[in-house]
Amino acid sequence: MGHGDGRGQITSATDADDTGTRILHVDMDAFYAAVEVLDDPSLRGLPLIIGAPDGRSVVSSASYEARRYGVHAAMPVAQALRLCPSARIVLPHFHRYQEVSRQVMAIFESFTPLVEPLSVDEAFLDVQGVRRLWGSPARIAGLIRERVLDEVGITCSVGVAATKHVAKMASTIAKPDGMLVVSAADTLDFLASRPVRAMWGVGPKAAEALEARGIRTIKDIRESSPEMLERAVGPALSGRLAQLARGEDPREVETERIEKSIGHEETFDQDILDRQFLRAELLRLGDRVAARLRRAEWEAATVSIKVRFDDFRTLNRSQTLSEPSAVGQRIGEAAQTLFEQIERRDPVRLLGVRAENLRPAGGGGLGLWDDDEDWRKVEGAVDEAVARFGTATISRARHIGRGDGRGAAQHPKAHGID
Repeated sequence: MGHGDGRGQITSATDADDTGTRILHVDMDAFYAAVEVLDDPSLRGLPLIIGAPDGRSVVSSASYEARRYGVHAAMPVAQALRLCPSARIVLPHFHRYQEVSRQVMAIFESFTPLVEPLSVDEAFLDVQGVRRLWGSPARIAGLIRERVLDEVGITCSVGVAATKHVAKMASTIAKPDGMLVVSAADTLDFLASRPVRAMWGVGPKAAEALEARGIRTIKDIRESSPEMLERAVGPALSGRLAQLARGEDPREVETERIEKSIGHEETFDQDILDRQFLRAELLRLGDRVAARLRRAEWEAATVSIKVRFDDFRTLNRSQTLSEPSAVGQRIGEAAQTLFEQIERRDPVRLLGVRAENLRPAGGGGLGLWDDDEDWRKVEGAVDEAVARFGTATISRARHIGRGDGRGAAQHPKAHGID
């Protein structure tokens, strides 16, 4: 979800010049909130926060009515309620979002086979090869918007451009429920006045580094020396930004989406100081991540952790495994090792484990010795038991009756992150 609240929207007429364009970026408008309204029309027009109804949870999404108060995704719910006290909190229904997403993606694929989903609510489409069938890119964008509204009942915004980068920027500016067409000839003019923060891939830290040097717009990037850009954001990102600022983006629409990482996070009801408890949680999260890896037939070459302390400072650490693995014990132990390397010993608010650099399972084969053979057999048996009896019936013994380090029962909020 973007942070935009719909103000400052720019859209194109249906007969806009789309010469030289071929890429569409289609993005659902406040998708989670829109699905909740679809299922419960009494919510229409209300400021909605999609998340758990307690102050320690974070916002998953928000309606445009709530965004106008400054509410946005990943914001603590307590902060969101301070900004918008009248907001209605709605528990997320992720299975429903996936169901609606499949309907939307099926509509995209009915226009072109070249569809690259970025998440449940957005995708790139290459429509160059279907123009004879459906018409110009702008016309196709209009047809898609009509069908999504008529057949699914929610709205979407579409950016039409010559490249992925510009198409994604255009769809953001067109929100909500709009279309913005940027012809190939107009690309540089379109980009010139846009802030560096609007560029796809420029995070807050990179934006601050650029702005500190007076580089505030994309035109400023275009006019800056390579040396200045490199000093601001490093050699890799500086070259990429310079290319995008010139309107150059050779990336094609990729129809085969490769999972880049699989992870799980927990936000605790109370800040946790007990190191033994936190180590056990890392192992439990490692088990959950590994189970998802096995179901998807992936192995991870890298394990990373995220630790957020009581003052909201967040640290990330990663480690490359000696061999790619989908064994929970191996992933959990790597996470524990990373955790012990963090010198800070303050109470922990959130803990996360992520598997990265994924590859198909068994791609490298096994050596003469398999250090994980016993654990692999145990976890394989657990997978079979879970398939038969459900996840709630199977757990490591050390996880049963977990406490929070204060003698009280602990009920963390778990979040699957794709």
